[in-house]
Amino acid sequence: MAQTFLDRLNAGEILVADGATGTNYQAMGIEIGVPPEEWVLDKPENVLALHRAFIDAGSDIILTDTFGGTRLRMRDSKYADRAPALNRRAVELARQAVRESGRAVLVAGSMGPTGMLMEPYGELTHAMAVDAFAEQAGALAEGGVDFFLLETFFALEEAQAAIEGVQRASALPLVVSFSYDQGTRTMMGLTPTQVVRAIVPLGVAAIGANCGKSLDAMEEIVNEMSALNPGVPLWIKPNAGLPRMDGDVARYDTAPATMAEYTARYIRAGAQIVGGCCGNSPAHVAAIARAAKEAKGRFPA
Repeated sequence: MAQTFLDRLNAGEILVADGATGTNYQAMGIEIGVPPEEWVLDKPENVLALHRAFIDAGSDIILTDTFGGTRLRMRDSKYADRAPALNRRAVELARQAVRESGRAVLVAGSMGPTGMLMEPYGELTHAMAVDAFAEQAGALAEGGVDFFLLETFFALEEAQAAIEGVQRASALPLVVSFSYDQGTRTMMGLTPTQVVRAIVPLGVAAIGANCGKSLDAMEEIVNEMSALNPGVPLWIKPNAGLPRMDGDVARYDTAPATMAEYTARYIRAGAQIVGGCCGNSPAHVAAIARAAKEAKGRFPA
């Protein structure tokens, strides 16, 4: 019987997640302004190709192309009325890539913020958010994900609503990851300590950080979270350093070897699931995977 996500975490395995979606799609020719999720229906061969590349690079986990897949975030998409179907199709593509690989790769259902601010700062109500995330989680579960990933959150209230929605729809494990794009604080001013103390008691399988500002800032975040001894594994998936703008396109110059060096540091500091966010190509993921392997593939008990 295949081991589940929780089985592998509890066994102390260091798991390697995949790399970026958006910046790799840019390299594959996606037009500026096109939501990456639309490629699930418009360019499924490209979605499959990126999943395969990450698996070949050594990923133990691949993320569905559904970061912006809530009905609320898709409200301006040409597929706004097909949100559940798009989410299910995204899982099918990820599952196909896993089957073809012959490897025991896990599929995480990626779920990002709605792109709206919660009341009183914006029009998003708690009930609206819960319903949107419950609908997306239900579709991802029907598609066959192994676990859910709420990623790149920055506001505590929206994350709490998302967790409520996911848990209403499914009992599958849930990972929650915030983005600290102000260094060691989120856009709304939250510290890693505040996030851990608010989110871990809600029954998550892992907590962590993705995207963010710099590799050094991410190390500070790992250290702060680890020092709290949160009782759940840490998920760490940083950008490939700071971007530089080339017209309308963000370019990331951090080399794969540098990502490997920082990955080793994150694992030593307490990270059990490592990968890359914006700017991380399959070559970066291969370097991250080598660093994880050199760490013996086992998290210290």
